[in-house]
Amino acid sequence: MSEKINVAQFGTKHGHAQGVLEVMNSHPEVNVVGVWEPDKNRKEYLIRSNEKIWTQIKWFDNNKNILNNKKILAVASEGSNAESLSHTEMLIQNNKHVFYDKPGGEDFSRFKKVLKLAEKKDLHLQMGYMFRKHEGFKKISEWCKSGLLGKIFQIRAHMSTWIPDYNPENENTSRDGISIHQGGILFDLAGHMFDQIVWILGRPNKITSFLQNTNSINKNFSDNTLSVCEYPGAIATVEISALEIPPLARRFEVYGTEGSAIMEPFEPVKNIRLSLKNSNENYKKGVSYINVNNTPRYVDTFNSFIQNIKGKTKPLRNYEHELIVQETLLRATGKIKNLRQD
Repeated sequence: MSEKINVAQFGTKHGHAQGVLEVMNSHPEVNVVGVWEPDKNRKEYLIRSNEKIWTQIKWFDNNKNILNNKKILAVASEGSNAESLSHTEMLIQNNKHVFYDKPGGEDFSRFKKVLKLAEKKDLHLQMGYMFRKHEGFKKISEWCKSGLLGKIFQIRAHMSTWIPDYNPENENTSRDGISIHQGGILFDLAGHMFDQIVWILGRPNKITSFLQNTNSINKNFSDNTLSVCEYPGAIATVEISALEIPPLARRFEVYGTEGSAIMEPFEPVKNIRLSLKNSNENYKKGVSYINVNNTPRYVDTFNSFIQNIKGKTKPLRNYEHELIVQETLLRATGKIKNLRQD
């Protein structure tokens, strides 16, 4: 498959919608056919905005223009968190490969059904967790899996942000807008960190979360959150707040019996503090600072998705991993209980 792949975008209300569209539009192996947005007011607002990308692409008035077009092989699902699961289900039902921006909705049974349908149809459904090709996270996970850090007994992930109480430009990215989801800011952002933790440690045995409303007008919004994941012989904690003043101190730490790795910040990343009990052929005993290349969001993960479709590479994660990450997120928010034993 040497010709360009025709792609489209479903929805624009996700916080990553513009960034993903820009990445697709600049990809040399992709032809962006157009965008469908069900909310006419949202569409008109974007066209009037100062962002050139929204005037450079074609707009579809009906989703059938995408669903029924067999020449469109792949679609980025970029609707709001409240609509994206139903959008993705429609796309899979109509035989589209889907780049599905996180998280996977709040209906776990439906999410599982969509994954199974994609697998049955031999379609690629890749969750848009943007750190899967991040050089720093890749190094740390490789160190964990290779045994360099010994037995991992603790992971700490801190990925806070600051968002306004209200956002007239896109209420779906405000505290008030996200308040419709159980877990609030934890639901919105923690999937990125659970994606990394599950990749290293697997499915947690038990999850305990603390969800506070600390300083937000909408008292239904959890703006200050902590999740504790328990494993046999290990604990992983995820801290997510909507209140942190920029510049953000996003941090990922892993501790093992033979060493530790600390990455702060991981956006934009500069280096990892690696501490080892013993030297080996690659790293010295004690503390070293390992330089890491900072790459733009979405670029490498979307490219991986395209290469998967072309049959040149295998998916970054399998469907079982995607399922466990989504289950872990919803267990953390309290949407589902610690019941799944398979």
